[in-house]
Amino acid sequence: MTKPFLFLSDFDGTLSDKDFFHVIIDRHFADQREKLYDDWDKKVMTDLEYLSRLFRSVDRDQAQIDEDIDAVPFDPDAKKVIEKVKKLGGDFVVISAGTDYYIKRIFEKQGITGVKIYSNPGVYENRGIQLRPDPNGAYFSELYGIDKQKLARDLMKDYDTVFFAGDSLPDLKAAMLADTIFAKGKLQPLLDQENKDYVAINNFKDIEKFLDIHEEAIINGSR
Repeated sequence: MTKPFLFLSDFDGTLSDKDFFHVIIDRHFADQREKLYDDWDKKVMTDLEYLSRLFRSVDRDQAQIDEDIDAVPFDPDAKKVIEKVKKLGGDFVVISAGTDYYIKRIFEKQGITGVKIYSNPGVYENRGIQLRPDPNGAYFSELYGIDKQKLARDLMKDYDTVFFAGDSLPDLKAAMLADTIFAKGKLQPLLDQENKDYVAINNFKDIEKFLDIHEEAIINGSR
């Protein structure tokens, strides 16, 4: 028996207003900021390799890295949307190419529970965050560490309706599988290129308004 609906969401730039790696660069690598951002934009290495190198080179003790995590601007309306999804009978799931190391801390600080997180495993070690993706895992991606499209496709099998929220290229293929897409930032023109309909958003306040308007339809299993 399938469940009513699934709400899949990216984390960095979607649930947060700024990527964690941007916070790290701006706070600790300001003298290298231009090159680091240029390297990211030009994809001189895979996203997984880039984040792995950056996070492990932070050279901060654990408490200091926790301060960096606490500096990530979390969307102030995200918790209300997560609670709304649950109230309407849906499941809220995070799929992120970042690391669960900071996502779990942020959720704990926000008092968010009951949310499944699929992301690259991370641990504090040698004064940095070490990413530990399993190359033999079912959803491993050499590019991102996690294959969002493959993961989303499997998760969707148990639901009648699927919503997806994202903001950038790593979200595109997974987003294309959803019934309703909430798109921020760079994801919008990418979906335009695919002639794919989406709900343009700036933040989770916009998603909250959508859910309020369509609440009855969502409960009844339509969109």
